[in-house]
Amino acid sequence: MSEALKEYLSVCQNRVERALEQRLPSEHILPQTLHQAMRYCVLDGGKRMRPMLTYCTGHTLGIAPEALDGIACAVELIHVYSLIHDDLPAMDDDDLRRGKPTCHIAFGEANAVLAGDALQSLAFEVLANDPSIVVKPESRLKMLITLAKASGSQGMAGGQAIDLESVGTKLSLPQLENMHIHKTGALIRASVTMATLAKADIDPEHAKKLDHYAKCIGLSFQVKDDILDEESDTATLGKTQGKDKDNNKPTYPALLGMAGAKQKAQELHEMALENLSVFGKEADLLRDLSLYIIDRKH
Repeated sequence: MSEALKEYLSVCQNRVERALEQRLPSEHILPQTLHQAMRYCVLDGGKRMRPMLTYCTGHTLGIAPEALDGIACAVELIHVYSLIHDDLPAMDDDDLRRGKPTCHIAFGEANAVLAGDALQSLAFEVLANDPSIVVKPESRLKMLITLAKASGSQGMAGGQAIDLESVGTKLSLPQLENMHIHKTGALIRASVTMATLAKADIDPEHAKKLDHYAKCIGLSFQVKDDILDEESDTATLGKTQGKDKDNNKPTYPALLGMAGAKQKAQELHEMALENLSVFGKEADLLRDLSLYIIDRKH
């Protein structure tokens, strides 16, 4: 990771942490257990990759970070909701997330379901009402539609459904990519798209290139996750290592071999950079972020 990216990510991680803390209900407000579960899952954990993408896209387009706080929070709240539900016994049945017990282990299954539901609702409330988002009503509406589509049956939820149906089956590369374009990639693309919608006079071609960039890194992020699931360890990952392989899920290393999966990640990184060629140095953070995604250790 470049020093510039490391410094910027640190600033943005602290920024979104404060913004999330301010927008989450206090654990002292009824129902207290539900609010405790929500805060437990959202605060003090995770790479904040999706908010980072929002802020880095904003940096590329000359948008002030404070104008993106609501968007960054909304996308992270959706992401955490999805993690809570993915970890449930009915889904992936995981005991560990972000280095601590998963929500249903810490608070019980019923509260975990409710915490996920509440975070999803809060994400749309933030996106609809947050005063930090200063855009025309039609742009805010487009943001809401973007996040809704990225979260629903044609996005993240649909990708998870395909994932559950694919256990024990052998997918082709196009089928595997289609699954992850929905499951992982949709919300990553939304993180970038909503930032572009915050700029009223954006060049449509630039918005298109940024979307293609986001599609590439959404896939490379998942390829790297699959690689780490086999090569890393539980302590480093903060979640159970080897779970996908143990559950006989289709992965890039299983389909392409480890060398092939690493080559695929590199190719996606190069495609991501190609889509940023229309930008100058203002997009260096996005370029560095793409490299970080395929080089990361957790």
